[in-house]
Amino acid sequence: MHGANAALTIETPASVPLTVDVTVNGTGVVCDSAGVAWLPGSGVLVVSDLHLEKGAAFARRGMMLPPYDTAATLARLAAAIARYNPRLVISLGDSFHDRTGSAHLPECYREQLQALQHGRQWTWIEGNHDPDRPVGLEGDFCNELHVETLIFRHEPKPGVTDGEVAGHLHPAARVVRRGKGVRRPCFASDGKRLLMPAFGSTTGGLELRHPAMRGLFDRTQLVAHLIGKERIYSVAFNRMNG
Repeated sequence: MHGANAALTIETPASVPLTVDVTVNGTGVVCDSAGVAWLPGSGVLVVSDLHLEKGAAFARRGMMLPPYDTAATLARLAAAIARYNPRLVISLGDSFHDRTGSAHLPECYREQLQALQHGRQWTWIEGNHDPDRPVGLEGDFCNELHVETLIFRHEPKPGVTDGEVAGHLHPAARVVRRGKGVRRPCFASDGKRLLMPAFGSTTGGLELRHPAMRGLFDRTQLVAHLIGKERIYSVAFNRMNG
């Protein structure tokens, strides 16, 4: 098991795990290369920043994007749910790209979501993009949720907040190995707080050195768990280049 303050160098893909176990405020969390977090002690699956219907939201504003983001995101989400069979799914805010996204959701996608919700609890956390309860979908809706020693909310609060699991900032990290730079979305944790990567298929990322990240972590303990192609690479913040 790798603690949240563990540091691994980038290795050959064959030797790097699909998941990394971390401890956040005393609670064990599995960071999965699919971009989801799993709480084995309570059977909870966490996903953040789905940004469903992003392409449709842009189209309503006259900006055309390929209209495949929702289908791709839901397919990946279905695979993660099938893998863990959680009793509860927490969608950590910005589940839809704008506040009318759920109302405009095509029926085929609504049926897919309803099938994923069937037989389990589901909690939608309020996001800045989607501050209202999703239309036509089951599940609880709240600003934050407490599970074990963790507090789930969309946007991280400034300063130290023990046990906070948040999204919103779409964390990414850049490392250099053998003269080649790699930038990937990541889980970021210093053992006290966990910042989730964005799950949506067309979401961007904000590097851990960005000013918006300042003050959120003890950087001497911060580890970025980079999401590679079906792999996790864990690198201490103080060993990153650039």
